[in-house]
Amino acid sequence: MATVRHAHTVWQGDLLKGSGVVTLDSSGLGSYDVSWPARSEEPNGKTSPEELIAAAHSACFSMAFSNGLAKAGNTPTRLDTKADVTFQPGEGITGIHLTVRGEVPGLSAEEFQSLAEEAKKNCPVSQALTGTTITLTAELA
Repeated sequence: MATVRHAHTVWQGDLLKGSGVVTLDSSGLGSYDVSWPARSEEPNGKTSPEELIAAAHSACFSMAFSNGLAKAGNTPTRLDTKADVTFQPGEGITGIHLTVRGEVPGLSAEEFQSLAEEAKKNCPVSQALTGTTITLTAELA
């Protein structure tokens, strides 16, 4: 069965001086301030579309990777995944780098790397972002 998740943003003002609030409607987990300076300079307590993409990508990759590891017979004890989304004003999102460090008993570094690459390629967020270069660093703890 398909699922649909909802979020919305209310924006006031122009791009450079305006600001908005993005609300996570489906989960009800909260509302978060957004602004152009938070996107192109320092966050100063506000989020950005790129940070939200990084959150979604790190979570999706971790889920896909844990599933791939378990299917290969090696359930992970822990996966620590970071997504770095690079935004260049005037160009847009220019790349995403995933870094994962994992504790997976009985798995070689080569197997870990191979399964991590597979998860990077096949997680739904990676697939949705196919127009963006996605790189990966994967290592066992």
